[in-house]
Amino acid sequence: MILWLTLAQVAVAVIAGLFCLVAGLAGRRPSDYTVGALALVELLLLVQVVVAIVAPFAGNPPTGDLLEYWVYLVSAVLLPIGAVLWALMERSRWSTVILGVAALAVAIMVWRMHVIWTIQIA
Repeated sequence: MILWLTLAQVAVAVIAGLFCLVAGLAGRRPSDYTVGALALVELLLLVQVVVAIVAPFAGNPPTGDLLEYWVYLVSAVLLPIGAVLWALMERSRWSTVILGVAALAVAIMVWRMHVIWTIQIA
C-alpha cells in the first residue's frame, strides 16, 4: 500500500514539475493550472502525513531514522506552499520555473521518505 501511495505521489510531483517547467521556460506566467498542479502535490503530501502517523499503529513501523523521515516530510510539505505563495505574489515566468523545481524536489524527497520507511535496516 505504501509503495503505491509513494509511486502515485512521485508520479504526480514529476508530472506537475514538468508541466510547470515547460510552462515557465515557454515564458508563461503561473496560471491556475500550474498552481493547481502543485496544490495536488500538497494534498498528496498531507495524505502522507496521515499515513506516517497511522502506519506505526497498524503494525508498519519505519525501518530507518525517524528524525530524518520527519525532516524530509516537513520540508516536503512546506516547499510547495512557499513556492506557490511566491508564484502568486510575483507572477513571473521564473516563478513558474521555481514551481516546477519545487515539485521535482518534492518527488525526490518523497522517494527518499519511502526508502527510509520501508527499505533501510535500522
